Amino acid sequence: MVKRLWSLPVLLIWMLGAFYSPAAAQGNGRLVLKMSADGPVTPAMAEYLQRGIRQAEQSGAELLVFELNTPGGSVDVMQAMVEILLDSDVPVVVYVSPRGAMAGSAGTVVTLAGHAAAMAPNTAIGAASPVGSEGEDLGETLEAKQKNIMKATVRSLAERRPAEAVRMAEATIESAEAISASEALEIGLVDFVAGDVNDLLRQMDGFTVEIKGEQRILETSGAVVEQVDRTFIEQLLQVLTNPNIVFLLLTIGVQAVLIELSSPGGWIAGFIGVTCLALAAYGLGVLPVNWFGLVFLAIAFVLFILDIKAPTHGALTAAGIASLIVGGLVLFNSPNVPAFQRVSVPLVIGTSIATGLLFVGILIYALRAQRIPARMGQESLPGRRGTVRVDLNPTGTVQLGSELWTATVEGEQGESLLPGTPVVVVRVEGVRLVVRREG
Repeated sequence: MVKRLWSLPVLLIWMLGAFYSPAAAQGNGRLVLKMSADGPVTPAMAEYLQRGIRQAEQSGAELLVFELNTPGGSVDVMQAMVEILLDSDVPVVVYVSPRGAMAGSAGTVVTLAGHAAAMAPNTAIGAASPVGSEGEDLGETLEAKQKNIMKATVRSLAERRPAEAVRMAEATIESAEAISASEALEIGLVDFVAGDVNDLLRQMDGFTVEIKGEQRILETSGAVVEQVDRTFIEQLLQVLTNPNIVFLLLTIGVQAVLIELSSPGGWIAGFIGVTCLALAAYGLGVLPVNWFGLVFLAIAFVLFILDIKAPTHGALTAAGIASLIVGGLVLFNSPNVPAFQRVSVPLVIGTSIATGLLFVGILIYALRAQRIPARMGQESLPGRRGTVRVDLNPTGTVQLGSELWTATVEGEQGESLLPGTPVVVVRVEGVRLVVRREG
């Protein structure tokens, strides 16, 4: 009887575990990993994809859903992501999502490189014509080479698709064509149009994919979906591909370094400056920038510094503000740079004016400091107030602060100054003060 009573709680716990275990409650025990990549195609995105595939392989996932929303990016990074996808041992479906998203430029090729391709309604894909590393149009010969290479790549990625899909894939590169999700599905450029991940998994159940030459039938109905979030470092590196952030880091970093150089001995300003410049250097290495803009930025800060010592105060600061604005726009907004990689013009103007005002404040402070009379030695004594300690008749003793001085009354006053009388120092004669009654 006791044994049966002891077995009852065990049975209840087992039953509760069966009912509320995640696998039983959410699906059939198969695992699907989901990743979300939003922004330009950058090295940080490639690292994120590689880490997700590695995690999917280690966990034995049935499928990896790579949600993509990108206006495009580096061709070199795109090629690296294509290689990562083709080398995966886990099926990867590239899903252009959410509604309103796009797989533009390099994102088009990445989408086709997946073992399956899907799009959410009201999304777009295409406009994959190559440009130079600084966003400029390529020369005729180089452009032809790049386009032929990319067209060969998309032909190999889309060879299992209908001829119309292959033609459209090439057209996105040759003439920068773009199409909607419904149009892409109609010609077979993508395999699915799904409203969300659950809808996508429902449609993909039983779908056959080819992985390294082998056919595999997916079983995704009722699978457990687990999100693979970006690490802090991956998020930071992705943020550093924002030209607005890079410009702010540049200006803050240079200002902090100049502050440290002007008053050495501290470390906070120098540390902030070096850190900001190091982070900005990463962004400049990824973004398509015109390095000539750095010349104008350097000239701007030189003008700010010179204005502190120049007799024509304000003119050089105004020129520095103009140079800073030109430098920021030349650096990031050169002709033919894609819109998503351009810096905000109001941000550049506002930051430049704020930087100029900061140096104006430093200039005013420096000029005021130059006008302040000396506060050490005998030069600091005229004008100071004190109190008579020993009768001045006409000579006696005066206390200034914590010091006692021999003093004499100025001119012919005809009366003694009694102890406690407030006096003002008129001048210093050797080691003796000349004072007068205050008031």
